Amino acid sequence: MDRFEDLQAFVTVVEAGSFTAAAERLDIAKSAVSRRVSALEERLGVQLLRRTTRSLNVTDTGQSFYEHSARILADLEEAEAAVAQEHGELRGNLRVALPLSFGIRHMCEPIAEFSRRHPRVTFDLDLNDRRIDLISEGVDLAVRIGRLADSALIARKLFDARTVVCASPAYLEQRGTPGAPEDLVDHDCLVYSNLADPGRWVCTDSEGERHSVEVNVTMTASSGDFLCAAAADGLGIAMQPTFIAGELISRGELVPLLTNYQWPVTPAYAIYPPTRHLTYRLREFIDFLADRFDGLPYWDEETFDYGNQHGISIGKIFGLLKPKFNSIYSGSEEDFGVLRVDTAI
Repeated sequence: MDRFEDLQAFVTVVEAGSFTAAAERLDIAKSAVSRRVSALEERLGVQLLRRTTRSLNVTDTGQSFYEHSARILADLEEAEAAVAQEHGELRGNLRVALPLSFGIRHMCEPIAEFSRRHPRVTFDLDLNDRRIDLISEGVDLAVRIGRLADSALIARKLFDARTVVCASPAYLEQRGTPGAPEDLVDHDCLVYSNLADPGRWVCTDSEGERHSVEVNVTMTASSGDFLCAAAADGLGIAMQPTFIAGELISRGELVPLLTNYQWPVTPAYAIYPPTRHLTYRLREFIDFLADRFDGLPYWDEETFDYGNQHGISIGKIFGLLKPKFNSIYSGSEEDFGVLRVDTAI
């Protein structure tokens, strides 16, 4: 048992990036983690970690030993999970990071359903829009909405997050309805601040021509929910994902605008670190989410009902029926990198 605990302590220190973080993750004292790693180094007769007062670095030997050790621990966990699966049950904890608004609105029901199917799987959820380091924070899986860049992460696409420009009927009655993106300079625009260029709204017309407009910003906020509520209260025009604005649109509190234009379509992914072995429970959860969000998201289907009632095609709103439209990504601080994209796991 001591050898296993020493191995577990070393692997956790490497993945967490410090003895303090490893102690928190293992729920033991920092001194105990240090003793276990020192005992391991003494038994092996090599230095695995270089420790200074300011930094912790893995030696070349330590890196090689870490890769073997992580594989051993993952294989052990996989073996235990395989036995449990033979008896028809998954078990263990999943640490999952979710975007705040999307998580609150659309992830509670899927997680509840997964929990009912697999009652011995527990969840540790972090709902936050901040940037996270999946490896150092010990996150098994993150759902993130943004473009992919090169890095050491693996991703599986879940759905496309479509964007809609909208305002309340009261605002439009008072200020008029914009007929083209360029008209937004004469309107009050409510802007999401967590974007690379918040005040610039980008779209494509039916001929494939790109329109980039520096809108008249009268309010910025880091919450899409707040901006949609402000728009519904008549404070201006918002550009927000349909997974936030769709409910207000379906109730008639917001009206889609400039529906002849394609607004940003941003893919959403389930991402995980390659150093974290894909356990049965994680694989099952990723497959479950991919199946759950397959096709046109339900919040867009619900918005379709609103469109029919008001003579607006949802295909027109989102450009789904216009092959000349191109998907536009405006750029946001939610960019994250991936080593590869998995179409299936």
